[in-house]
Amino acid sequence: MGLQGTIFINLQVPVLATITPHTLAAALGAKWPTYLTFMFSFATVLITWVYHHRLLQWARHAETGLLFINGILLLIVSAVPFPTALLGAYLTTLAASVACAIYAGYIAVLNFSYNLLWWVVTRQQRRNDPSGWRPPTSMVLSFLDFPCYLVALGIAFWSPVTTLVICGTLWVVWTIKAPSMDAFSSKGA
Repeated sequence: MGLQGTIFINLQVPVLATITPHTLAAALGAKWPTYLTFMFSFATVLITWVYHHRLLQWARHAETGLLFINGILLLIVSAVPFPTALLGAYLTTLAASVACAIYAGYIAVLNFSYNLLWWVVTRQQRRNDPSGWRPPTSMVLSFLDFPCYLVALGIAFWSPVTTLVICGTLWVVWTIKAPSMDAFSSKGA
């Protein structure tokens, strides 16, 4: 069976023609890209949810711009199974560079939508407390991540693994520097 139309993101029990401990272990081992990308998909949604929740704690009110940008973010997050399934399907093939580039590009778009959300939330903060305001560290890092994802996208064509390391490292940064309760204090975070 070819790769066309096959769903790779879900965890499925292998169907074996010959049932032995060795064939089951081999069939499970052969699916490692699926397991890896399932974890990527879950981690993406989890980190996105935590970051989103923390960031929106600081919104003063649900203005129209915030609602629309939040809707765009929802659209982008709902598409996470596609780039991660693509990665799982093609990570061990000659097309790994394209799959990794698409994944890095997807994460860049996700990051850009967060940057838009940051812009709306911080605009509210600056409007309400213009004196002494400075951007939180987590916001600065979010804005710096975008060019890093673009670099990761370009590197994918030479080293798909390096692209995944860059994306994974930036996810760790997102996790550690998610906006905290003191993100908008006058000292920054």
